Amino acid sequence: MPTAKRVLLVDDDEMLRASLAEQFATEDNFEVIEAGFFREGLEKGLDGLYEFMILDVSLPDGDGRKLCREFRDHGVTCPIIILTASDSDADTIEGLKAGANDYVTKPFRFAVLKARVDAHLRSHGTSEEAIYRIGPYTFRPSAKVLVEGQKRIRLTEKETNILKYLQRAGSTVSRDVLLHEVWCYNPAVSTHTLETHIYRLRQKIEKDPSRAQLLVTESGGYRLNP
Repeated sequence: MPTAKRVLLVDDDEMLRASLAEQFATEDNFEVIEAGFFREGLEKGLDGLYEFMILDVSLPDGDGRKLCREFRDHGVTCPIIILTASDSDADTIEGLKAGANDYVTKPFRFAVLKARVDAHLRSHGTSEEAIYRIGPYTFRPSAKVLVEGQKRIRLTEKETNILKYLQRAGSTVSRDVLLHEVWCYNPAVSTHTLETHIYRLRQKIEKDPSRAQLLVTESGGYRLNP
């Protein structure tokens, strides 16, 4: 089973947090990291990468819009959605200026929130700011690099595109599909070319390339473990 993708939910309403955590986990195998306070949310939000964040405006010890701005100032690039009880234009504008991607007014239906989350995830996934987790690495496609602490692994454009496509797919991708997506069905490119690139990638990212744990071979294709 794939590793759950992390989501940060900062809201002082325990019942709402529990309900959203259950629904996100059921819908898309998301692991919701919960916080009820500004300071707690900031600490948890800066502890690793998240797929997206949901922040309430009114927190007992601070403002969710300020928390959003703190995250952006610290280099957080994932989509951030702010929840609010107010539907005023001024309130929405202030949140968007703080770096939020969207505003959702309470009360709301989960299906509406989920649809907005999905839309922002699709948009973010194709942006230059997208950052992913691959095992112990932070993968920055725009920089063509994998980072683990102070270690930086440089990638070629093809290696970057292979990892990027496998990351977005989230499941096994056949060799033919990967060839099409990365090389656009160039007739001069064979599966041997793909296998050579996979071999070189494993030399760079696997602790034991002969026993791949991150970039694994499945029946008819390849899969990337998160």
